[in-house]
Amino acid sequence: MNIIGPDELIFGVEDIDVCATFLTDYGLTDVGNGQFEAMDGTCITLKAIDDPLLPPALPSGSTLRRTVWGVADAATLDGIEIELGRDRQVVRAADGSLSTVDDLGFAIGFQLTRRRAFQADAEYVNSPGHADGRPMNEIGSNEQADARPVTLSHVVYFVPDAERMTRFYIERLKFIETDRFLKMGPFLRPRGSADHHALFMIETPEHMKGLEHFAFHVQGPTALMLAGSRFRQKGYESFWGPGRHNFGSNWFWYFKSPLGAAIEYDADMDRLDEAWEPRISPPHPDNSQIFLLRNIDKWAPGGGPPPSRD
Repeated sequence: MNIIGPDELIFGVEDIDVCATFLTDYGLTDVGNGQFEAMDGTCITLKAIDDPLLPPALPSGSTLRRTVWGVADAATLDGIEIELGRDRQVVRAADGSLSTVDDLGFAIGFQLTRRRAFQADAEYVNSPGHADGRPMNEIGSNEQADARPVTLSHVVYFVPDAERMTRFYIERLKFIETDRFLKMGPFLRPRGSADHHALFMIETPEHMKGLEHFAFHVQGPTALMLAGSRFRQKGYESFWGPGRHNFGSNWFWYFKSPLGAAIEYDADMDRLDEAWEPRISPPHPDNSQIFLLRNIDKWAPGGGPPPSRD
């Protein structure tokens, strides 16, 4: 099955205006109809919490109401409809998209991907022993300073039965396990993506079942640091980071959000092929990140003592 990755996350929220401001401050573009897009068209959709067209909320009260996965072709949609239709209701809309639930009751959907081509140069780097990679003063250019979210990267669920969920996504939707934290859960990627993970699960009690966090890729570590610093300067509270993970090798910076789950800037995630061998590790601070930094206010020598840390 040629599932590419998460295309759209649909939320039911109490205060749409507050959440809309948060998402535009994060860097997404308001394109109307409650949708907030990254550069490639992947998006967050906001609906009123009592919208009758939304799937029912999970008992935990999680505001995430549906995760929509993008697929490459109509044949994949047909295959998913046949496979999941064997033991659950699968609804096909007029546009061909599908909606159903997974084995733990999370509402999921599938559609021909909304991802589109976009123009965004890779970050430039000067590396000793190699030709110059960055024109003079390029770090201050609009392109490098833009630091907008490029594409929806991954979602992370709190689940009461990670093994059951893992079997569903691997056996029924043909996801691939890339790594695993013991007594916590697996990192999974769909076959249409080389990213280290598009889905991660954390085993929790039933009453916590829901969305833990979601992430968008930015172009690289510099973009991540710029985006996170600006977001923090707008008054949003950093939750974890900036830093760099071990599994996936991606840079990260998490913030608290009014959507009832953390949001992450993500950069430079590992790209894998079929030869990759999954690793297994106990969850531990040394395994969770290669390094962890802390952002402080800007400062210059001669301007008084350095600012205190958060």
